[in-house]
Amino acid sequence: MTLHLSDHDRALQNGEAGAAAAFAMEILTGFARSVGAEALLDIAGAHVDGCLYHGAVSLDFVERLLAGGGRVRVPTTLNVGSLDLIHPELVRLEADERRPRQRLMQAHEALGCQASFTCAPYQTLFRPRFGEQVAWGESNAIVFANSVIGARTNRYGDFIDLCCAITGRAPAYGLHLDEHRRGQVLFRLEGFAPSLTPDDALYVAVGLIIGAASGEQGPVIEGLPPPRDEDQLKALGAAAASAGAVGLFHAVGITPEAPTLADAFGGHEPDRVVAITPASVDAVLARLSTVPEGAPIDAVCLGTPHFSRGEWDRLLPLLREIRPDRSLPIYVNTSRATLDELRRDAALAGLEGTGLVPVVDTCTYVTAILRDLEGAVMTNSGKWAHYAPGNIGVSVGFGSLEDCILSAASGSVVRTRT
Repeated sequence: MTLHLSDHDRALQNGEAGAAAAFAMEILTGFARSVGAEALLDIAGAHVDGCLYHGAVSLDFVERLLAGGGRVRVPTTLNVGSLDLIHPELVRLEADERRPRQRLMQAHEALGCQASFTCAPYQTLFRPRFGEQVAWGESNAIVFANSVIGARTNRYGDFIDLCCAITGRAPAYGLHLDEHRRGQVLFRLEGFAPSLTPDDALYVAVGLIIGAASGEQGPVIEGLPPPRDEDQLKALGAAAASAGAVGLFHAVGITPEAPTLADAFGGHEPDRVVAITPASVDAVLARLSTVPEGAPIDAVCLGTPHFSRGEWDRLLPLLREIRPDRSLPIYVNTSRATLDELRRDAALAGLEGTGLVPVVDTCTYVTAILRDLEGAVMTNSGKWAHYAPGNIGVSVGFGSLEDCILSAASGSVVRTRT
């Protein structure tokens, strides 16, 4: 398949906009050919997932773009890095380990990227609109943009997302195109009470189930209760992208491209139908916990993906009501912008002594923040529970937000869901 470049593309490739743009276009066109794209398309924005330091190559790539005069051509937000630059004392790294990590984050800023450092760019001013073409990295952000907003992006990895930002272009393939956005597998909720309430854990479980069972096909969910808010769909998408390769899901009557079942499948019949039952939900949630109820815990970790203001507004009354006072840390990953808003509103006043530890710019399952862990860690995040045992070697208890705060107060895993 031949890749057709515009005059603008060829000008970038030939160095008319500088060495960095030519370098980025060389990589981008090679990638486009490898995925069978016939053309490139304009993007309205980008979200770059290259701020986590994975070794010298991470920094070398960005430094080369800077040396070539690189600047992003579209509004570009940054995913989490390896440091909390606002609270550096939280991160347990030596100075020589911090330096390249900090330089990597700063180098992206020098390219003109926004210092958002959040895995939830859809909670910022740079949220795309329905139908907009963007180039996003970070799995939960990708699935949220495609599914909940109806923007269009593929699952872009490190370096490719930045090349898209530098050139303002992306390969016209996959989820950018109408024909690849229809569903193929139907997941039908069966056997639930008609009065099924939008319980947070249900959305996590559905996400894990569709992620594990979809493969490379597009999932459509039928029978999902209307969510309380976008945060429940955020949790569903994050779980689906963690358990599998989901970049887009449709929830019939809920997400914008699926007002009806027929719309979700683009007029086609599903390739297969998978039942989601109360038993399958209970089973997948049970597997998230590696410790039983009553097991001792040493920390609570919330905010994966980053806590929204709405999630904070549900957490803070629980902290004030339950008043955990065991000096057990309750880490909450959130964005700089959200934390600034909370502080402007004095929303955190009076919570000293509850163990609350806001974390920004990073996430506790990718950065050396947790300390002195002999017991398990409690979380309400399906994504955190999925990745943390392998990433940082901890045992996990999974439960609701209320369970997490009750567990912090008791010092052991508490579960109220039946």
